[in-house]
Amino acid sequence: MEHSPGTPAGQSLRREVIPPHPQASVRVLTHDFPSEICGWGYHPEYEIHLITKTRGSFIAGDHIGTFAPGHVSLMGPNLPHDWVSDLGEGQVAVDRDAVIQFSDEWIRRAMEHLPELAEVSEMLNRSTRGLVFSGATAWRAAETILACVNSAGVERLGHLFKILALFAHAPADEYEVVASEWLGRPTDSTARDAGEAGLSYIFENLTGDIRLSTAARLAYMSEPTFSKYFKAATGTTFSSMVKKLRIAYARRLLDTTEHSVSQVAAMSGYHNMANFNRQFLAEVGTTPTAYRRLESGQKPPPEVFSLGLRAPSD
Repeated sequence: MEHSPGTPAGQSLRREVIPPHPQASVRVLTHDFPSEICGWGYHPEYEIHLITKTRGSFIAGDHIGTFAPGHVSLMGPNLPHDWVSDLGEGQVAVDRDAVIQFSDEWIRRAMEHLPELAEVSEMLNRSTRGLVFSGATAWRAAETILACVNSAGVERLGHLFKILALFAHAPADEYEVVASEWLGRPTDSTARDAGEAGLSYIFENLTGDIRLSTAARLAYMSEPTFSKYFKAATGTTFSSMVKKLRIAYARRLLDTTEHSVSQVAAMSGYHNMANFNRQFLAEVGTTPTAYRRLESGQKPPPEVFSLGLRAPSD
């Protein structure tokens, strides 16, 4: 899912429903930017994503980075993601994205009949935190993604398997695990329900008043029960999640817009400047004003404002 310019800061995190095709194992498409399907969202399918045009910023979980043509990534199931192109008013980038989506159930069942596919299992597990590829892996994958888009049937599946092999065999210096384990890996359905209800509520009300009591009510739980299961699902407390996502969004606004610091504070849900400055400093290591003055190479890395967990390099 991608984000359309002009969407309010408090946009809802949308769950994208990807209807299965009776004659196809995977969904393959290209689309323009902006388009009606754009939006900050997540879905239970894996998504292989190629940017063919424009530059901008992207978010994967709690990570914010930049992209340019040739940007290749793999987003795992239910990881929120978003690509924002730097375009002028009224501009449209035709066929900006090439996308391949497939379900975990399908690929796991395929592994049962095609044991050779087992070699991609570890890579798929890593993708739950988002993978971004570079170097030879990225450009070979980009060529094969386009070949997949322009083929059908068995030939298309052959290209997909080649992409997965490229990802699985990528050298350590040609891929990056970008997001923290912010969604956790809960095996308990109650924890999953609490995490999903809480995260949806936070995203839908990022600029407004967010209350633990309301999140608990939406999850049909008492506050203590909700707090317990939300932490089990996400690895952090509800209040900490609210703060970190608001500050991450504020950093993105400072990087990509000309809004004043006070406007950014309000758009990120902070209506007290002293509190905004204090929280931003605690998360990023510098004040919002000082942060904006830094050159891109001087800015703190994403791990500084992640959920306290640094993504491994291997």
